[in-house]
Amino acid sequence: MDHTYQSSPFKRPRIYLYLIISFTFLNLSLNGQEKPPRPITVTVSTVQHLSFGTFIQVGTAGTVTVDHSGFRTATGDIFLPNMSSIVTPALFVVTALPGTLITISNGPDTALSGSYGGTVMLSIGPSSTGSPFVTRAMTTEVFIGGTLKVGSLSANPSGNYSGIFQVTFIQN
Repeated sequence: MDHTYQSSPFKRPRIYLYLIISFTFLNLSLNGQEKPPRPITVTVSTVQHLSFGTFIQVGTAGTVTVDHSGFRTATGDIFLPNMSSIVTPALFVVTALPGTLITISNGPDTALSGSYGGTVMLSIGPSSTGSPFVTRAMTTEVFIGGTLKVGSLSANPSGNYSGIFQVTFIQN
């Protein structure tokens, strides 16, 4: 008895058809991220200004620093009184698509003018997000502090000091 097996021509197409269907379903489950719109839009709004609060010069010179968390310190001949004074870091709200890479570039030191004469120099500090940073939501809060370089009482008389500093948000 000769046992020769012949394959039926109808079995192969079913297997072949089955593999095509399997690969088709496999391809449907793969998804990629949609490309962002061009140009990418980033907007920055100032919500809160940098404020160093009240401090007193008791000698020749020193510094007052407000970090990005709002913590205030002093060096040299500067006294920080225990009174209620407003101390705040600057707060910027960045609006951009999640996943946008942004670099923060601080401008040069800035001279702040006193209401009774004199100037103090302001250096901008690091931000709460670091730089560069990647946005994780449509809006990102960025807190930035700074350091005042205060001279003698004759160079920096008592009063309010104000000015404008530059911070640039660069979308990479």
